[in-house]
Amino acid sequence: MLKIAWKPNYVHPLPEKHRFPMIKYELLPEQLLYEGTVSQDNFFAPGEAADSMILAAHDAEYWRRLKGLELTKSEIRKSGFPLSAGLVEREITIAQGTMDCTQYAFENGIAMNIAGGTHHAFTDRGEGFCLLNDQGIAAYYLLNQNLAKKILIIDLDVHQGNGTAEIFGGEDRVFTFSMHGAKNYPMHKEQSDLDIGLPDHTTDDFYLKTLEVNLKNLIQQVEPDFLFYQSGVDILSTDKLGRLKVSIQGCKERDRMVLQTAKDNQLPMVVSMGGGYSEEIKYIIEAHANTYRLAQEIYF
Repeated sequence: MLKIAWKPNYVHPLPEKHRFPMIKYELLPEQLLYEGTVSQDNFFAPGEAADSMILAAHDAEYWRRLKGLELTKSEIRKSGFPLSAGLVEREITIAQGTMDCTQYAFENGIAMNIAGGTHHAFTDRGEGFCLLNDQGIAAYYLLNQNLAKKILIIDLDVHQGNGTAEIFGGEDRVFTFSMHGAKNYPMHKEQSDLDIGLPDHTTDDFYLKTLEVNLKNLIQQVEPDFLFYQSGVDILSTDKLGRLKVSIQGCKERDRMVLQTAKDNQLPMVVSMGGGYSEEIKYIIEAHANTYRLAQEIYF
């Protein structure tokens, strides 16, 4: 059975101008249930990540100040969200959800987190709506528990996974792959193990061919035993921040390629949702829902 991490605190109460990016965390489960892609049995509610798990990926002083709501105004502004206890609770719940998903991935081949993919969170700071790096925390959980020896992080959000790249910059057991818009945020890119910067207005054919070649090579050369996938849908042509021209069908084929590759190679995988900022929410929900539909189709 496909297991999906979701909890009501994923939908964090925010001032009006900050609410739009968060609506999808409520609407996506409702859509998946309405259409019958999943049932309530597919969902589980994670708890909160322990300090020891968070500190494997994050600086102790940063975590102390974040937990104590002591970030500076500049740090809060860079994070993108007003800082609150509820927001911190949300972040540690998402991180625990991604860790919990690893066990379900071992059991079923795949597991998914309705939120997560917080790849702009660095060891010692947050950026771009990301305060704690859920895939970074979960990857170190697997390594420290001797549950994985070589992890491949596949980041296909339109924005480079700069925080993830920094966290694992000196870690040979984790290979970071980011395929993103070359001229998009962040303007200063960190160095992933493999970065592919795509030109503005990249369309389906070029996008999918580029991914196909590199994904195949990475599986062969890295020889991972566990995968994390950041499945942001801000690559869509409708995305107001994306700068690429990938269609909804192209985004679906991207997901099919990643999921089928993991299934064919018998590599357990955890999927975190990532970004999506189309003007009309229907495009965001449809593109994200396709990822879950494909998981059911390919694995179950």
